Amino acid sequence: MNKISTRQLCFFLAAIVPVGKIVLLPTNLIYYSKNNLLFPAAMNIILQAGIVFLVLLLAKENRSLYELISDKLGKVTAKIILTVFSIFFFYAAFMPLLEQKILVQGIFYDTLPSILAFSSFFAFSAYLCAKPLSSLGRTWDILAPLSIVAFIGIFFLSIGSADFGALAPALQSGAGEIFRGFAFNMGWFLDSAILLSFLGKIDYQKGLPWKGLISYLAGGAAVLFFLAIFYGVFQETAINQEFAFSKIAKYFPGIETLGRIDFIFVYSLSLVMAFYAILPLQAGIDLLQQSYGKAEKRLLPALLSIAVNIVMLVLTLLFDHRYISLNFLINQDLFWIFPIFCLLLPALMLLFKIRRHREPQ
Repeated sequence: MNKISTRQLCFFLAAIVPVGKIVLLPTNLIYYSKNNLLFPAAMNIILQAGIVFLVLLLAKENRSLYELISDKLGKVTAKIILTVFSIFFFYAAFMPLLEQKILVQGIFYDTLPSILAFSSFFAFSAYLCAKPLSSLGRTWDILAPLSIVAFIGIFFLSIGSADFGALAPALQSGAGEIFRGFAFNMGWFLDSAILLSFLGKIDYQKGLPWKGLISYLAGGAAVLFFLAIFYGVFQETAINQEFAFSKIAKYFPGIETLGRIDFIFVYSLSLVMAFYAILPLQAGIDLLQQSYGKAEKRLLPALLSIAVNIVMLVLTLLFDHRYISLNFLINQDLFWIFPIFCLLLPALMLLFKIRRHREPQ
């Protein structure tokens, strides 16, 4: 079976993960923390980086999440835990998918697209979800350079229009706003939980946890720089600017002569986002496959993929115009779900690390 190499995993953490945090997260951060948006974002990034490091320590065991748990607590308990994790992934996937739909409607269409037009996204999602997670490494080899070039391009076009002084004075409104921005935006930081589904599929090499940590922090730094530019460009009106990454470069002086060349980078990032938005569904289906299927039989993930994506398509269409209400419900009222699955449980998984006894001398 093909495995995800260290290079591919670092590509994922440094260049794929950040794209999921540049669409509607910036306006959410500004809603709660105003010009202090960098602080709650940095807090989430640093916490996730630490948990990513701990999860990658488990990759050395070369065992899947199901195998690690079943060896300690039994197969029945492992099935229950992985099933609960799968339900969480399906729950956590809903907002990114709805975000993807709003993004497609807002950027790629002048008029409201038909249901059939967006349904094609879920056909693509169903195909990807039926593929083994271990095959993602080759995809990241292609998408990561695309993401890096697009980020650099957008930074280059927009940095000259940003007034970084708008971020000052910092911390003037107190810690309450920063904590709310931190707590109520955890839904965009699923990365350590998703890494749990990669266990057993990673070709572990010496130093992987440190390389993964550095890669994740590099991607996080890109997100923070993007947030700083975004607020510097729009300042007080930034809260009304959805799809932040598609707008910050449009004030580049050369746009009038060259045209909207920033769209090249916007379309590139949108392609990467499509793959990243589907990832929680892939992780959830893979965990169910680990629990109830057999490695040599791919029928179960295919059937699960079709069923899950049909349900998600229906829910996305039903709640399309209730994004704001759902955002408050999932990310604010039920925010406590995310630290349990994205911080506490991944850290506790170290308890399932196999103890290696020294040979008697």
